[in-house]
Order: sequence, then C-alpha cells, then structure tokens
Amino acid sequence: MKDFLTQLIEDGILADGALGTEIYKHGIFINRCFDELNLSNPSLIKEIHLDYIKAGSGLIETNTFTANRPALAAHGFSDKVFDINVAGAKIAKEVAGDSVFVAGSVGPISWTKKDAGTMERAEMEEIFSEQISALVAGGVDVLLLETFTHLEELHVAYSSARKICDLPIIAQVSLKYLGEGEFEGLLPEYAAIAIDHWGADVLGVNCCDGPQGVFEAVKRMVEVTSKPVSAMPNAGLPQMIQGRLLYLASPEYMAEYARRYAKLGVALIGGCCGTTPAHIREMKKFLKSMKPRARLSSTVLRENVEVKVGLVPSSQKSSFGEALEKKFGISVEVDPPLGINPEKAIDGAMLLRDLGVDAVNIADGPRAMARMSPTALAVLIKEKVGIETIVHYCCRDRNLLGLQMDLIGAAALGLNNLLLITGDPPKMGHYPEATAVFDIDSIGLISFVNNLNRGIDFAGRPIKQATKFLIGCGVNTGSVDMDLEIERYAHKLDAGAEFVFSQPVYDPSLLTSFVEKTKDLPKIPFYIGILPLISLRNAEFLHNEVPGMQIPKNVMAKMASAKTDKAQEECGMAIAKDALAAAISTEGVNGAYIFPPFGRYSLVGELLKVIR
Repeated sequence: MKDFLTQLIEDGILADGALGTEIYKHGIFINRCFDELNLSNPSLIKEIHLDYIKAGSGLIETNTFTANRPALAAHGFSDKVFDINVAGAKIAKEVAGDSVFVAGSVGPISWTKKDAGTMERAEMEEIFSEQISALVAGGVDVLLLETFTHLEELHVAYSSARKICDLPIIAQVSLKYLGEGEFEGLLPEYAAIAIDHWGADVLGVNCCDGPQGVFEAVKRMVEVTSKPVSAMPNAGLPQMIQGRLLYLASPEYMAEYARRYAKLGVALIGGCCGTTPAHIREMKKFLKSMKPRARLSSTVLRENVEVKVGLVPSSQKSSFGEALEKKFGISVEVDPPLGINPEKAIDGAMLLRDLGVDAVNIADGPRAMARMSPTALAVLIKEKVGIETIVHYCCRDRNLLGLQMDLIGAAALGLNNLLLITGDPPKMGHYPEATAVFDIDSIGLISFVNNLNRGIDFAGRPIKQATKFLIGCGVNTGSVDMDLEIERYAHKLDAGAEFVFSQPVYDPSLLTSFVEKTKDLPKIPFYIGILPLISLRNAEFLHNEVPGMQIPKNVMAKMASAKTDKAQEECGMAIAKDALAAAISTEGVNGAYIFPPFGRYSLVGELLKVIR
C-alpha cells in the first residue's frame, strides 16, 4: 500500500461521508454525545465505518469531530478526552486494516464554545493539543482539521498538530456560498494561499451548503496552490421532513459533482453532513475511471526568509497617505493618452499641482479602451511634475501572474498608491473580441495586495521585502442594488482597503443614505466622486452607456430645462458644486475625487473654490 500522499497525488482518494447522519439514522438522538459512542457503543461506529468501506471509501474519518474538552464537558465527559479519541482512532484502524487510510477528525473549538474567539491562544493550543495527541496515540494515518470558518482558529489547530507529529495534515475551511460564484466573508483563494503558506499537506473545503458551493470554492483554490486539494460537500441543505432533518441531494447529483471536482484536479473527494454510503457508492462509480488532473508537484519551494507581518501606517507610505490623515484631500483623474504623446496629461498634472491638488488618479483602460499604461504615465508625471499619483489596477486584462509582476514593478518604481477595481468588460470598448481574464475581482485583488504588504506573494510564498502599497477601493453610492453594493464594500474593508473613492454623486441624499447604512462598518477615508455634467447629451451618455453611473431623474430634468449649451454647462457645474458642498458637511466624507470632463482641468479650479 502506498503512503497517503503518494496515493493521493498519483491516484486520488475517495473519502467517506457523514458519521453524525448515520448515527442519527440508527436511532441515536441528537441530545446524546456522539463522540462518547466510541466507548459506550463501539460496535455501531464500526458498522458505520464498514458500510463506507464497502461503498468504496479509501479513507475513513474517526468519530471525533467534537471530541475536544469544551465540547465533551457539555455532556459531562471532560475527563474522557484521551479515552474517547484513542478509542475513535483504534475503532477506525481495526476496520480499515491495511487497505484504507484513517484520518483523525478535529473540529473547531468554536463549534460548541461560542466564546472561543476571546480565548487566549495558549488555551486554544492546549485544547487542540490534548485531542490531537490522543488521536496520534490511537494510530491515525493523517490528521483532518475540518469545518473551520475562521483562519485564525485553523492556524492554531494546525500549529498545535505540527508541534506534536509529522503526520500529513489536511486543513479544510467551511465557507458561506451566496450563489452565482460569490462568497460571504472568507474567500476560497485567500484561504488556500494562507493554508498553503503554513505548510499543510492538503487544503480544501467541506460543508459549504452543498456540492455547487464547494465546486465554486475549489475551482478558485486550485488556481492559487500546487498542493493537493480536497472537496467534501454537504448533501445539499437540510430540510425538516416529519420532524427529521433530511438532506435531499441525490447520490447521482453528488456523484456528478464528484466527477467535476476530479476534472478540476481535486485529489481527495468525499462528503460531509447528509452524505451516506449510498452517495459514496455512486461517487465511486463516477470516479472509477478518473484520476485527478495532472497538476504541479505538491512540494512548493519556500525561501528561508522571514515573513513580514507588520503593516506600515498610511502616513508612512506616501504623501497622499499623509493627506488622508490630516485634511479634506483632493484627487483629480488624469486620462492616459490614446497614443504615445503624454503632453496633455503632463500639462494637466502641472496645472493641478499648482492648484494644490494632493494627487492625480490615472485610470487603467477605462471603458475597456486601450490607452497608455497607467504605470508608465505615473512614472512620467512623477518625474516631470512631482505630484503624487494614484494608479488604478483592474482585474480584466491580467492573470494573477501578470498582476503580481506589474504590482511588484510598481513598488520598485515607488508607485505606492493604488486604486483596485474589477474593470469594465472588453465588449464595451474598441476591442469587443478581446479576452477578459478576471482571475479575481477587486475584493480578491485587495486581499492579495494586502498580502504583498505583509511580505507574502499571490501564491503564499514569502518575498524578501514587503511592499508599502496604500490600498484604495471603489464604491457606488447610487447603486441600483444598494444591499449588494454595501455587502461588497464590507468585503473590501475586510480584505484590507485603506481608502475609498466613490462613483460621481449628483444627489446628496444618496450620499447621506449610504453613509447612514454603512455607519457600523469600519471607517476609512472616504472621497466623494464629483464629475460635472457638460450637457444633457453628456448626462444621457453617462447614465445609459457607462457601467455603474446613474444620473437621478431630477438632475436629468434640470439639465433638460437648460436650453443652450452654455446654460447646460453652467447647470452641470452648479449641480456638481451643490453635491460637493453637501459632502463637505457630511460626517465621514474626507475628500473629493474629481473627474474633469473631457480633460478640462480648468474646471477643477472652480470646484476647489467650494472647498476653500
């Protein structure tokens, strides 16, 4: 029999399904301590293990998911931690023999102890170490850390295990899948990068509300790690049927997703809550002729360098970082040229510098049009003008490799101010047949750049010198789906955004409403977007043809009421000034992000009078 990792990498392994579901089916009510059955009813646990092996499982998990001291204490068994875990391991090993691997199951402390987040790390390590030591003493082949929703707790469990033994470690997170490829809270690629960096032998996802959510998660994980990946979904969401919780995903449905996991390169496939031997049997059929897609070696080269974990304060990153902390700041957007002559942009930057603007923004192919690289223009402006620059980076045109290379290059050039955005799709611009990359969205990119600031690259490897990027994000205060916009904004804050620029605001009440709805979120410098309307036609174009832009009906009516070109321009400036004046008096607004229409930088001076 091959060792566990060799078998996993070369052939893949089918794991088992749920123990709790099977125990419940055998008439054991949920008020019992399922882990204690290792002592009081070992024959039942053996029978369940054997059912999974007969169904085709090449790895079975010990009946110890909640066999830690706080969880057992709730049933009066706090003095039985060692006995229950050793028994769980020995029962599984006896049934497995020499042909099936046994994984020692370790769940989070927070599963049963809700104040685990306030525990001292040393106390958590003691609890995990007590259980893991017993599982190792019982003879498990591998350790399975599963259903962790917080990376911090998973890291404590992993570190505790590594101090005790050198057995292979599988580290799995449980994620909240929202549908349509979106996750709430912890992102799968971020989890994969972190776990890979720790050194876990296998990383993956279990639970996650069902097969589809796990599929979306591992699809993103396999792109950022060369380690073997595991997938163990629930059999869908439970439904209450005649007083019983039942999982309704059919064996065929689970098996089809098992095949999809294998096609992605997932090496360890099994099931979580609701998965039965019938599911595993069908999955075995679907996987019979398949092996995990060939991927890179599971051994990742790691340089022997210290990971930088301390983050540099905003004020030490750039002069714009200082402006964020000290005053009502001003940033103005400068468009890169369509050709190679940057003269207009440089002249505009000089004018803005003389007006006292703190920084200029340089967009990254706005509206999917091919313009000069914002990095190149930023270097030219810094050299010839001396004003601070904020470089936009969008996820549309570069894969993860290209993004990291460009960002490290920007850091070397001293371009520390970034605005990270998802980007407009190519079909909007001059090259509709161009391929959109979108390996990640803006939330994922913010998280990755935050890692660069900690000395960790996109693959979780340490880099020799941490970056000092000042990380900005965008928000639309007039979004049609405000709940979704606020949810994504919260994720951006969690990922590490340090300042935010809004889309242009025309109705001050929308800004006030947004500020009120986000009052409980962490506070970072907020810059209101100001884009003066030049004409009614300009307003109609922005509203109908530019993604994320909404011109309120009352504003459109005002523009329509102005009958001449000059009157429309004056009306547009008046609307912009009113919005800016209202923003200045709005608590939580720290600056303005001005878009000079059609490169008319002279209009910025008129707006600055409102501020000064």
